[in-house]
Amino acid sequence: MSLFWRVFLLNAAVLTGATVLLVLSPATVSTPVLPAEGLILVAGLVAMLVANAVLLRIGFLPLRRLTRAMTTIDLLRPGSRPPVSGHGGIADLIMAFNAMLDRLEFERATSNARALSAQEAERRRIARELHDEVGQSLTAVLLELRRVADEAPEPVSAALHQVQETTRDSLDEIRRIARRLRPGVLEELGLASALKSLTGEVHGVAARCRIDGELPELGEEVELVIYRVAQESITNAVRHSGATRIDLLVHVEPSEVRLRVRDNGAGTGDSPEGAGIRGMRERALLAGATLAVEPVAEGGTEVRLDVPINTGGGR
Repeated sequence: MSLFWRVFLLNAAVLTGATVLLVLSPATVSTPVLPAEGLILVAGLVAMLVANAVLLRIGFLPLRRLTRAMTTIDLLRPGSRPPVSGHGGIADLIMAFNAMLDRLEFERATSNARALSAQEAERRRIARELHDEVGQSLTAVLLELRRVADEAPEPVSAALHQVQETTRDSLDEIRRIARRLRPGVLEELGLASALKSLTGEVHGVAARCRIDGELPELGEEVELVIYRVAQESITNAVRHSGATRIDLLVHVEPSEVRLRVRDNGAGTGDSPEGAGIRGMRERALLAGATLAVEPVAEGGTEVRLDVPINTGGGR
């Protein structure tokens, strides 16, 4: 039954009931209307309106639930669907909305995969240029500075050695940036070594990594998702939370790999999610994983990523 006929029949039921009561009751209406008769008519009208409002509210209750779902749905948290309830057009509307969400989530995941793939390719290109072009140029400058410093008189030699140290520090910084852009250790030594190296590069904060169990073959894309989520979590903790300790834990279970990154910083509070957290959610969707960012009872923030093992293929 369509929504139109449902509303029509609800109103018709109320009017039919009122008519039957008027016919069967001994009440009469005089001309002009007496005060007692007027009160009866007003009471009957109020009763009709209340009954109509109650029936319509019950009939439109699924639409209210659908409206709440429309205002709270988040494509970065897939799987949430309003239950299909009601009759006729209301149930069809909810089913159409759920089908639209399925299409949107699929299209978003596909477009995100293309965008993140292009982003990783651009990261590799920039890292390669930094390492090969800028790194080699600075290495040549270092060698030339050393040769000139060895031949220059003492005052000039000391100044050249200072410039040489500054250049060496710049070269180390460029190499560090290149490693962050393109985690070569992930490709060469695997995820476990890459995560340990990631915590080992943290400065100013006590960071430790623990891996419980042997990591299975997850596939390059899934391993990259886990690495990038861990990297972004550590970066946020170091830059924004004021944390003094960061714990990275990987726990391997038969059906999934669980990543936990916990810090003792200030936490996220009521602030909205930034681009970093939303980027982590988009990456989690690529691996079919679930991601949660929640406060810790004793203070700080914990990032939880649960990756199904059967999501990835072989390397």
